[in-house]
Amino acid sequence: MDFRSDTVTQPTAAMRDAMANAPVGDDVYGDDPTVNELEQWAAERHGFEAALFTSSGTQANLLGLMAHCERGDEYLCGQQAHNYLFEAGGAAVLGSIQPQPIENNPDGTLDFAKLKAAIKPDDFHFARTKLLSLENTINGKVLPLSYLAEARAFVDAHNLALHLDGARVYNAATALNVDIREIAQYFDSMTVCMSKGLGAPIGSLLLGSKTYIAKARRLRKMVGGGMRQAGILAAAGKLALTEQVAQLQTDHQNAKRLAQELAPLPGFNLNPDFVQTNIVFVKLAENIDIHTIAEQLKQRGITISPSNPMRLVTHKDISADDIETFITTLKSLL
Repeated sequence: MDFRSDTVTQPTAAMRDAMANAPVGDDVYGDDPTVNELEQWAAERHGFEAALFTSSGTQANLLGLMAHCERGDEYLCGQQAHNYLFEAGGAAVLGSIQPQPIENNPDGTLDFAKLKAAIKPDDFHFARTKLLSLENTINGKVLPLSYLAEARAFVDAHNLALHLDGARVYNAATALNVDIREIAQYFDSMTVCMSKGLGAPIGSLLLGSKTYIAKARRLRKMVGGGMRQAGILAAAGKLALTEQVAQLQTDHQNAKRLAQELAPLPGFNLNPDFVQTNIVFVKLAENIDIHTIAEQLKQRGITISPSNPMRLVTHKDISADDIETFITTLKSLL
């Protein structure tokens, strides 16, 4: 069992069958029927005009930012935002786009007063502020719909576009018990990752207007993201979005159970009430040698990321029984 991330999920048997039998063409020529069907379906499903199939969430975010911003422009985001902190500086390096990070509040939101203060004046001394990028979920936290409505009003008032890094947006919709469109409606563009909790082996979508996606498609080619018989991958992505969403509720329940079992352990500091989706963070006491524990767990077939705070992620390949086995094994090692 692997608690490092929901990116380690294995494709389902149905996905493997669909991949083996997918009708394919050359997606760069635009004639892969399975990719085209996924993009058309996904655009309609999420309430956008168009969609673009990409190889990864990092690529989808990069294209998303570059399609909104020109060289010398700026985007606002959180200090903890994945497209600022964990994507190798791609927007700056490849897009010449300046990130302006703002400290995230404990609940993952960004303070609108701080965002307003960060918007640059119309002066050639400054980068041009063009975009606000949010992430939902962020570190497992869900942004409330009321906050998204405020964000929409904020960008409208300041003539900015609004982008969503929706790597785990279906986890957010599941936690809120709303249809995905209830979240998507506030954004000019959004990404959806199909290879995390939804279980596809690869792939993310970028969604937006027809003009925006046409620009992103050109940029995808520029950064080497044009794929040929990509329908083999898109077939699994479609099943991720249609057959695997219900699994996320179970993942959330397992994460809550995991947190409740960890909280009483000496040296493991966390509040199970703060666990909203499938990610559990644990602050460890100094006397906990998590690196040695991780090695001992690995010998027993259990993989974790040895860090402090430690992140544990539940997903479709972690069952309720696995949670109990992990806790029992951990207790024995402690």
